[in-house]
Amino acid sequence: MNHNTPLSPRPQQHLANVQRRVMSTAQLRAHGISAADTAAHCRPEGPWQQLLPGVCLLHPGPPTPEERLHGALLYAGRPPAKAAKTVPAQPGPGEAHAPYADALITGLAALALHRFSSAPPLLSLDRIDILVPRTRRLRSTGFARLVRTPALPTAVQITGVPVAPVPRALADAVAGLSEAGAVRRLLTEAVRGGHCEPAAIVRELNQARLLSRPHVVNAVDALLAEGRAIAEDRLYQMVAEHGLPDPLWNVDLRLPGGPHLGGVDAYWPDLAVAVELDTRAPRHGFRQEDDALWSEYARKREHLERLGITVVHLTPKKLRDSLEQQATVVRTALMAATDRDPAAYVVVLPK
Repeated sequence: MNHNTPLSPRPQQHLANVQRRVMSTAQLRAHGISAADTAAHCRPEGPWQQLLPGVCLLHPGPPTPEERLHGALLYAGRPPAKAAKTVPAQPGPGEAHAPYADALITGLAALALHRFSSAPPLLSLDRIDILVPRTRRLRSTGFARLVRTPALPTAVQITGVPVAPVPRALADAVAGLSEAGAVRRLLTEAVRGGHCEPAAIVRELNQARLLSRPHVVNAVDALLAEGRAIAEDRLYQMVAEHGLPDPLWNVDLRLPGGPHLGGVDAYWPDLAVAVELDTRAPRHGFRQEDDALWSEYARKREHLERLGITVVHLTPKKLRDSLEQQATVVRTALMAATDRDPAAYVVVLPK
């Protein structure tokens, strides 16, 4: 045998052993099945069918939701024919799932895989959104809708399927929704369910240029309010569960007879320590607005610290992911306050 000797066709019984009976024509050729044989198998009343261009379903009858997912990924990200000879066509039981080059499930299908109760089940979706690089030359077809992006995010693997992270999947889903209630339910579940923070969602909506749509802006306003309420609950939980002294909650600080210094989420007047939740997010798509808000935060912090007040900034993400560590940060600030010079006297008022 030399390098020009064709490979012996694998017996077709081998194909019955694949975990998912969805294969590209390139993978079928790697198994020794010619294009003519594939076409014959996919004729009406044949044992196979064409699921998408270049993708075959190796059984009659409708595809399962899982087979549709893998079929769409094979269509959008299938390896070239030469690479197919070195890549297993589909995994057998206990084997790793086949790689899909530069293709991720996104949109409502991705949210269903992330177990969003407010997303339609996979079985009911007419189309599956696939995130691909902008340079891909394929077109949307059948139930596979291509969504192009300059750079693919890092995939989340869910049951062997590469899925876009929640913020990106949300943005792609919202792009195709016009019903305000559906948008609000998805965004709210993302935050309540602990999938991600509001700032990450708003950032993706901003990049997708969706913040000019009134129903999206209204949902974002509700989302930010929801995110702040959840962060405040976690702050209360941190103080109660980690033995911190009770602060004054949600107060405004003023100099006696002087200007307003700003509001803080928690304040220990005897120790002159304040906690402020940083819930900034680019709300309306303008970078300068976000920069202006950050400048306001920075000015307030600098002013308070010149008066001898320690300001601890906590983010919702840190409170979600490392509550005990954030309690240690606050406790350290409270303990260090006893070694500092007394702070200026300020008037404390409820917000």
